Amino acid sequence: MIARRDLLAKTSALGAATVLLHPAAALAENDRLATLTRAYANGGAIRDGRVDIEIATIVDNGNSVPITVTVQSPMTVNDRVVGIAIFNEKNPQPEVAEFSLGPRAGLAKVTTRIRLATTQKLRAVAKMNDGSCWTHTVAVVVTLAACLEE
Repeated sequence: MIARRDLLAKTSALGAATVLLHPAAALAENDRLATLTRAYANGGAIRDGRVDIEIATIVDNGNSVPITVTVQSPMTVNDRVVGIAIFNEKNPQPEVAEFSLGPRAGLAKVTTRIRLATTQKLRAVAKMNDGSCWTHTVAVVVTLAACLEE
């Protein structure tokens, strides 16, 4: 018969080994935002940077939240943004907005208003004409929730 103390020591060691064998980056890939980003990228490379999200970090009312996404791009024929998508972590509908930018767009910047159900993370993804994607994620605290489904 195994002593209780030995059992606890062995199971805690097993738990620690599991955490060490699965780095945080691998665990983060299982979240909802990562899944949505990979689907939008459609196999293209995904990198952090070049995207800026302007949104209040604390929102009093989640019913109408202004958001602006700007992408650093020269918007030339060879280097331009073809699409911008905004995803959220906890709304009933995770795809907030998707914008297509044509070759005549002079600036890679979109502005809209969104609804937020609760405190959560938002991710903006910019798809470039070479197939690569650039992302930026922000956390937003919502004090009065919106768009809840019952």
